[in-house]
Amino acid sequence: MAADWLGSLVSINCGPSLGVYQGEVTSVDQSTQTISLRQPFHNGVKCPVPEVTFSAIDIKELKILEIRYGNARTSKSASTKVNSAPLVVPKTDPRSVEKLNSPQHCSKSYGERHLDVPGQPKAFRRRHNSWSSSSRGANQVTPKKNGVKNGPMKQRDDECFGDGMEDGLDTDFDFEGNLALFDKAAVFTEIDISERRNGARSRGTPQEQTPSRYRHDENIIEAKPIVYRQITVPQPGAKEYCTDSGLVVPSISYELHKRVLSVAERHGLSLERRLEMTGVCASQMGLTLLGGPNRFTPKNLHQHPTVALLCGPHVQGAQGISCGRHLANHEVEVVLFLPNFVKMLDSVTSELTLFIKTGGKQVSNIKDLPDTPVDLVINCLDCHENTFLMDQPWYQAAADWANQNRAPVLSLDPPGNGQGQAVEAKWSLSLCLPLALPEGAGSVYLCDIGIPGQVFKEVGIKYHSPFGCKFVIPLHSA
Repeated sequence: MAADWLGSLVSINCGPSLGVYQGEVTSVDQSTQTISLRQPFHNGVKCPVPEVTFSAIDIKELKILEIRYGNARTSKSASTKVNSAPLVVPKTDPRSVEKLNSPQHCSKSYGERHLDVPGQPKAFRRRHNSWSSSSRGANQVTPKKNGVKNGPMKQRDDECFGDGMEDGLDTDFDFEGNLALFDKAAVFTEIDISERRNGARSRGTPQEQTPSRYRHDENIIEAKPIVYRQITVPQPGAKEYCTDSGLVVPSISYELHKRVLSVAERHGLSLERRLEMTGVCASQMGLTLLGGPNRFTPKNLHQHPTVALLCGPHVQGAQGISCGRHLANHEVEVVLFLPNFVKMLDSVTSELTLFIKTGGKQVSNIKDLPDTPVDLVINCLDCHENTFLMDQPWYQAAADWANQNRAPVLSLDPPGNGQGQAVEAKWSLSLCLPLALPEGAGSVYLCDIGIPGQVFKEVGIKYHSPFGCKFVIPLHSA
């Protein structure tokens, strides 16, 4: 029975280590459990040896590609495993291998495999394997719209379009060989010489081109080296900060801070302008901390955030009231705490009058503040000069309420290291140039209140704006 399989084309899968072999069966030895293939192909490449012998223990899967009975042959899909995957045709040169032994027979059509009988003329098989004549007799041709071609017309067509037309289709096109004939360096050199001769700009050979990749935020034109210390002060503070881009922002003392504000006011930047600018920047930062555009949408009209504003009777308190007015104008429920005083600063009185026009709530007693946690607490209780306010009962009560409320705290224009802070803040917003803030100040931010550069120059500060396109920027400890 083993002799019945001699001459058949088979595919033997020996696993990932040995690979797949294809070839014609020459011998099957049942005693030694071996099978031999003639003119084998290994993973699609013709083997250098004429015959390969396999043991049964090495064979993982055996597929019968073509069974031959005498002079005829029959294609089958029999296999030791049910597998309908298409067979990969091995890559070889058909001019050096006989077509009868090559596994490329598997790519032939069904009609061609059954009509491919040895001894039959090739032209006969070609004419009878086409789709246009497979269902008709040998003397029939494809009918035209204007009539049927027979007799001499058919003979002329066969002479013109029949024999010899498909002989070249049996040869694979050698892509690698034709690609090796193209010398890119020589072609580019010839183009370069031609352009130089004609006065055109040279594009260069691929070896001369050194393409560079740039980021979307990187300049192609080379710029001057970046100077990160663009601000120098005559009396540096105890700390130095840096921006997200690496620019160094030194801290200043409170005395130098007062000189800068005094010179700016002399040039026309009045206290009212500073209060308005500070209120805008602080409210913008507060709106961002409350959720920004994700929170303030028409779909969230039923979820207005609540902000508790703790202010004292001083300039810092006036800045906080200005911030509360802008927050109230942006649909934020603001609760302002301001203790009762017989006489307060004119700036505090004017800001309080404007705040009341927004419909915000003002309280003077700590008991009137919300019992539940609010969304944000803005602390404006501290003053740079009057440290005795920290001993007042109202100050202690307001600080205790802020520490017990679980809402995050934003401290507006806090004092420097010289004073302690009764309320622990998560964020601190400084004006103009930062003071040396203590560790309890949280994350430090800096806002631009519109002081001209000439003002800094008059007080001995070499100043270059670190804000870029923003009015509020974060600072990091250097």
